Amino acid sequence: MQDYKNIRPGEELPWPQLEAYLRREIPELTGAFSYAQFHGGHANLTYLLRFGDRELVLRRPPFGKIAPGAHDMKREYKVLSALHPSFPAAPNAFHLCTDHEVIGSDFVVMERREGVVIRTTLPENFTSFENAPERLSDALMKVCADLHLVDVAAAGLSDLGKPDGFVDRQLKGWAKRWSLAKLQENQHMDQLMENLLKDVPKPQRISIVHGDLKFDNCQFQADNPDEVSSVFDWDMATLGDPLIDLGGLLSYWPEMLPNGQQMPTSMMQGNWPTKAWLKERYAEHSGLDLSRMDWYEAFACYKSAVITQQLYARFVAGKTKDKRMEMFGEISKVFARLGTTILNV
Repeated sequence: MQDYKNIRPGEELPWPQLEAYLRREIPELTGAFSYAQFHGGHANLTYLLRFGDRELVLRRPPFGKIAPGAHDMKREYKVLSALHPSFPAAPNAFHLCTDHEVIGSDFVVMERREGVVIRTTLPENFTSFENAPERLSDALMKVCADLHLVDVAAAGLSDLGKPDGFVDRQLKGWAKRWSLAKLQENQHMDQLMENLLKDVPKPQRISIVHGDLKFDNCQFQADNPDEVSSVFDWDMATLGDPLIDLGGLLSYWPEMLPNGQQMPTSMMQGNWPTKAWLKERYAEHSGLDLSRMDWYEAFACYKSAVITQQLYARFVAGKTKDKRMEMFGEISKVFARLGTTILNV
């Protein structure tokens, strides 16, 4: 299934320079060089590279000024190169470049995996499967729990983060990112952060936290709705409270509101299981207590408000021509209001 397109204007790379570098650093690359771009993501830029019959994926940060600690390609490489043997859904990373003379930023080269990504609706190839939405959703809960049950020390990732005080640092870090990204004041964001700080839950275990684990960062084989075959976008991965991941996933999940409208923060449409169903499945797979999930979901809304505001600010500043980002200023406001509603303290 073709999941790539031509290069977006303004997101071209110095192709001859990149080709020469990769042929030098990865001598087994042979054959004619060609390239394309994956258009699905909103932040990091992802490209398809071909050397003859061999396909690779290159990921780099977006162009322009980025928030401190964001879009960390060194972290992505560290996680993937260590995690792949114990968590097969993590693609194998082959090479990290930190020489900005090559393409202007750090970048990672990793294996190319083909499959189906769920973005807005149930993909056509799954419509013939019985109970496909439930099976896909259960697979998502299972891969989430599988990641959180990985033996961190055995995977060689004990130094990935500092789990002590993880959530407190997250709260401070995201508040700082908001102060850098906002173009105007937002009382809902101020109120939400104030309420989040009142009663911070204690973690039940220390896990690898992906940071943005949801359907459109996953991939399925076209003939198998029961297993996530790949998980992408590891540049925010760290060690900490695993329910941070689940809260993020729930904040994007489609669910009907009491007025009969679908939650506006979800880009997915269709008849998917409820959030209660998801939590049930995750609890069964992980063994964790989910009684404080409202807090985690509200915090996820705060983070999503920051992320969408960052993307909108890049669009306003002319750092990207991706028209999808023009609407993100309003989406940021929706996330902020939703977070205050969910926490309801």
